[in-house]
Amino acid sequence: MESRGDNCGFSRSADGSDGNGDRDGGSSVMSGNFFLDYVGEVILTQNSNGLSWKSLDSSDNEGSTCLGIGASQNVETEMNFSDIYAVEFASYGSLHCSKSSLRNAKERFPGRRLHTQEMYRFTVHGLQKSVKEPCLWKLAGYTFGHVDLQTCQMWMDWLNYFLIKQVGRPRNLLVFVHPRSGKGNGCKTWESVSLIFARAKVKTKVIVTERAGHAFDVMACISKEELHSYDGVIAVGGDGFFNEIFNGYLLSRLKVPLPPTPSDSFHSIQSRGSSSVPESGDEVLETNQKEDHPLLPGLVQNVSNVTDFRTVNGSCEENEDTEHLFNGERLRFGLIPAGSTDAVVMCTTGARDPITSALHIVLGREVNLDAVQVVRWKTTSSSPMEPFIRYAASFAGYGFYGDVISESEKYRWMGPNRYDYVGTKVFLKHRSYEAEVAYEEVETENAKSPPQNGNLRTKTWPFRNSIKSERILCRAGCSICNSKDDNTLLRNYSCPEGTKWSRSRGRFLSIGAAVISNRNERAPDGLVADAHLSDGFVHLILIRDCSRPKYLWHLTELAKRGGDPLNFEFVEYHKTRAFTFRSVGSESVWNLDGEMLQAHQLSAQVLRGLIPLFASGPEV
Repeated sequence: MESRGDNCGFSRSADGSDGNGDRDGGSSVMSGNFFLDYVGEVILTQNSNGLSWKSLDSSDNEGSTCLGIGASQNVETEMNFSDIYAVEFASYGSLHCSKSSLRNAKERFPGRRLHTQEMYRFTVHGLQKSVKEPCLWKLAGYTFGHVDLQTCQMWMDWLNYFLIKQVGRPRNLLVFVHPRSGKGNGCKTWESVSLIFARAKVKTKVIVTERAGHAFDVMACISKEELHSYDGVIAVGGDGFFNEIFNGYLLSRLKVPLPPTPSDSFHSIQSRGSSSVPESGDEVLETNQKEDHPLLPGLVQNVSNVTDFRTVNGSCEENEDTEHLFNGERLRFGLIPAGSTDAVVMCTTGARDPITSALHIVLGREVNLDAVQVVRWKTTSSSPMEPFIRYAASFAGYGFYGDVISESEKYRWMGPNRYDYVGTKVFLKHRSYEAEVAYEEVETENAKSPPQNGNLRTKTWPFRNSIKSERILCRAGCSICNSKDDNTLLRNYSCPEGTKWSRSRGRFLSIGAAVISNRNERAPDGLVADAHLSDGFVHLILIRDCSRPKYLWHLTELAKRGGDPLNFEFVEYHKTRAFTFRSVGSESVWNLDGEMLQAHQLSAQVLRGLIPLFASGPEV
């Protein structure tokens, strides 16, 4: 079948050029007549931003749809290059045209054999966003045909040229697959998305883990040369598996001063005039000089004043300001969900969907994630305090959260359902733990945020208070995460003037430190709905000992959309950059992104934008 244009399918651009476009991204346009599978004849236009096409059929386009998009004379479909991940030759064959387009073609070309609709074809692969769920990305493939092979090849070359110009797209990835993640579908999940990477011409080295800690050991021991050959590392699994991978990478490469020990912080607070330990967190320590800072005795030498990890985009060996952070380049990470909760994916893409995550990766979308450096301090005979370091990108929890993760290890055979079963058991036990928590106070611009110093908000109900904080949710292109406010950057505890610290002591049902909102199927708004991906803060949630009905009310609010789980008199909420913890008496364990950590004394600090992740943030 012949097109209405010239033999090559091109028409001249508006400026009078030959329509071949501008390889430097100029304003000229290339256009031509093609046949689109299941649609009919279209005029296809390409410029520096992407593709667009419009049907040339004048009839009602009976049965004419393309992936749910109706094709009509008055509708133009557009596709940006940023949403196209591959272009491939589809060989010579038949196109499926609508009945009306076939009828029109026979009228225009009488005597031609048109019923076969055979021609040379190429397919443009991209994404299509769901109308009802914009965060859910679906695969979209559009096959164009032309009678001239050279025309198809020319268009494919131009399209591939513009795709190569897209910045940040990976070409070589290291992929770890956890075969037993979630319901044991790790390998099936990877098989379901591997074709996307193959089409996008992304090389993948796939390692299916064989034991616990396998991925950690590989990342810890991998050579610098091999690591630099990859554009990123992908985890196919859950939050705990993702934690294992980036901990293996960071522990041997990241160099920042450690946060304080709990003993130092509490001793310094008491030495400033308090001989007793308050039951509520209403004691404040203010420091105006570096040498008086209670949290870093002997740890503030040779430390830069401000570091924002989001700006470390190259080799730290070439950047004197960040030389103490990494021994090599920052590595991007990706996560394809196959776990039990998948809170990280829910917060960074908005959808718990492997295809959506795979498309974010091959298109090179990127956000930065805060991480919390967690240090367990253990007394030994050789050293007063021996630090054991781990990192968490989503959540650290004690008490209820620690008991659930510890107890659930006995029921792994139940799959994800074990968390519901074990959560009920732990709730019925209703165990509380005595502990001391110290945290750095911060000032926020949101006047409705809960006051610091451990003081609870004014209460008007027996269980709750009537004040609700205004929520500024984290979304794609978030202005808060992209801000350059030095007050929210990781300061490495160089101790600016006016730093204040408070503490709380008592019996707690749970202690939670949320780095991100932690949205998941059991908590649709997350633990803290307005937590951000990269603002330099951790959200400290202290649930004091209370009756079962009160605690159940809190958990019910957590489990429903639009709930307010922090709006209770027994809940303390503090937005902070650092905190320390010390248990008194019986102990629980800590839950770090789904991994257990036994700790009697613990301290943590936020590292802003530490983890570059293939994602763009949720759109709704």
